[in-house]
Amino acid sequence: MKKTLFFAIIIMVSGCKSINPSVMFKMDSQDQYRADQTLAVYEYRIAPNDIIGVSVYANEGFKLIDLTVTPSSVSSTAQGGLQQVSVHYIVDNEGYVKFPIIGRKKVSDLTIRQAEDLLEKEYAEFYNKPFVMLDVLNRRVMVFPGSGGAGKVVTLTNENTTLIEALALAGGITETGKAYKIKLIRGDSRNPQVQMIDLSTIEGMRQSNLLLQANDIIYVEPVPRISQQILAQITPIVGILTSFLLIYDIVANRTK
Repeated sequence: MKKTLFFAIIIMVSGCKSINPSVMFKMDSQDQYRADQTLAVYEYRIAPNDIIGVSVYANEGFKLIDLTVTPSSVSSTAQGGLQQVSVHYIVDNEGYVKFPIIGRKKVSDLTIRQAEDLLEKEYAEFYNKPFVMLDVLNRRVMVFPGSGGAGKVVTLTNENTTLIEALALAGGITETGKAYKIKLIRGDSRNPQVQMIDLSTIEGMRQSNLLLQANDIIYVEPVPRISQQILAQITPIVGILTSFLLIYDIVANRTK
């Protein structure tokens, strides 16, 4: 009878699909990821749905140009007595923004500097030596520091925020996280690019000095708590089998 109970538990536990159900972003054996960690440091590129702030000046920055916009899309800051007015625009799904005077222009996949150069050339037809300042206002990444499904949204205030800085802003890797198994997921959710990163060594840290893009996902895989997970899954099974065997013994003793 004990052997029957033991084998029944083994069979039912082996049928469980996940010992560690809190692990996210699992990859099938056929999935491919970028095993190399030598990605070059690159500048941030504007993406659809980004919110950009644009300031246009004439005479190489001497005079601010009033682009005649609604108050809700304007913010101003004062630094050293100089007021800077920034007009906010949303990059549409096709990567375009409709600007005053120059019309609809594509800015997606451009770096900040490239977008500024583009706008300066376009506004040069209407203003003398235009000077454009552009900033992306809604850049943020999602960080899962190694506590299963717990995560944080980190706003990227710097244009050159690295992966390590984002982890630090999120509170660092938790004690249950694997520093040697970090996934950086970016791009289209239907066909994401996955970069495997190892921060357990100094060499791995040197090779993972990556600049983050908006909407990147940083996932630190948690250490599986196998003993607790197995116990949690087999406890109700053992209870059912114990009840079944108890009823079986009672019926068997009555038939003797």
